[in-house]
Amino acid sequence: MDADKLKLVLAVLILGVGIVAFYYLGDRPDLIRVGALLGAGVVAVTVAMLSAQGRAAWEFAKGSRMELRKVVWPSNKETIQVTLVVFVIVILIALYLWVVDWGLQKGVLALTGPGA
Repeated sequence: MDADKLKLVLAVLILGVGIVAFYYLGDRPDLIRVGALLGAGVVAVTVAMLSAQGRAAWEFAKGSRMELRKVVWPSNKETIQVTLVVFVIVILIALYLWVVDWGLQKGVLALTGPGA
């Protein structure tokens, strides 16, 4: 087993110890339990970041953040206009389906008779 896989296995084991500690400390205050879990998580992430896969994940996250900065977000006015259009279309489709349902109900009643 190479060093990178060993680091990832160690990170998973550390996280597992944190989860076990969370439940083992069930009689302690929640602050201590959550602190143990978060501490183990931080140590596990730190160990995982020392591997090649961890460094690749970090580079991916940095690239994603740069791409997110390039996104042109809609203005408040555009957002409200699109929301209103969606709302109107939903109401129109609901009315259409209501009319179709009503028509089918009347058609079935005409075929089967009112006492069926």
